[in-house]
Amino acid sequence: MPRRPRLKTALRPYGGIFDIAQKKSRIDELQQRISDASFWTKAEKHQEVLQELKYLKNICDDFERYQREIFEIKELVALSGDLDQALHAELGTHLERLAHAVTTLEIKTFFNKPYDSNNAILSLNAGAGGTESCDWAAMLSRMYIRWAEEKQYAISVLDSLPGEEAGIKNTTVLIRGDYAYGYLKSETGVHRLVRISPFDANKRRHTSFASVEVVPEIDDDIAIEFKENELRIDVYRSSGPGGQSVNTTDSAVRITHIPTGVVVTCQNERSQYKNKQLALKILKSKLYSAELQKRKDELSKTQGKKQKIEWGSQIRSYILQPYTMVKDHRTDAETSNAQAVLDGDIDLFIDAYLKIKKD
Repeated sequence: MPRRPRLKTALRPYGGIFDIAQKKSRIDELQQRISDASFWTKAEKHQEVLQELKYLKNICDDFERYQREIFEIKELVALSGDLDQALHAELGTHLERLAHAVTTLEIKTFFNKPYDSNNAILSLNAGAGGTESCDWAAMLSRMYIRWAEEKQYAISVLDSLPGEEAGIKNTTVLIRGDYAYGYLKSETGVHRLVRISPFDANKRRHTSFASVEVVPEIDDDIAIEFKENELRIDVYRSSGPGGQSVNTTDSAVRITHIPTGVVVTCQNERSQYKNKQLALKILKSKLYSAELQKRKDELSKTQGKKQKIEWGSQIRSYILQPYTMVKDHRTDAETSNAQAVLDGDIDLFIDAYLKIKKD
């Protein structure tokens, strides 16, 4: 006879990680602010307040839905007794799904920072190591795209520069979906790969590096000002490995923000105008992110001192030979299933980072 599903105590609304009573109190406070006519005269605060309200409502709505499901399951178990084995098996499966949903909800409670709910702009750059690092950057790009696909996020590759022999030198990907930035902000940093090189005839072990930068896609109502004479705009023909998909007109756009040296490119669209608008949006997001970093750390200038993409600066190591292991050096989270990680299973590392950064 299958074991009856074990029911843990229902989710507690007061205190603890969810603290629904406090969140509902904050919802009432925000709704009162919005109902005040003077609120709409402060345009710069609209988006921030509305985002917080949406975030809190989502948490409370999910919490109450899971509470109802737990109550219903308890009632069904009490009524079914020991007679309906098939029902018990079905309820056990339902409980496993519900436990996973509650864990996901717990992680969402950590998304209390500005723009955690926004889309994410992810930039990858190959480090020192030539073809090896370009191939590694392509592997990382695939890993993040697979992760985003599993989350059912929308993915747009805005720009990509192929390596001379293999892989990519750099790429920019826009990932659209709820909390995309909240999840992926933990990935910013240098990633290190150790493996037997497929490009080395002597089958020697090589170490490669690539950097990841993640910034939120900011809304158009965020005021980021720059003068036209601070921008250098270049247009060129879209690059690629060849074939019919390569544009034959100068539609790709590169924008350089001269005061900070920030460079963004976009060649995803066939229209030069559309590429320019997307590039300007990415530039605004990067400049805004830099300003937030400057306020957070007064010792930094714009985006602070960037780590070199080389040995000793990595946030995570991916070791494929002589053994397999992926380890995050900030949280000590690790797994021996490196292939699953490279196939997009990175939630272990994201969750561990969010838990240590929740305060």
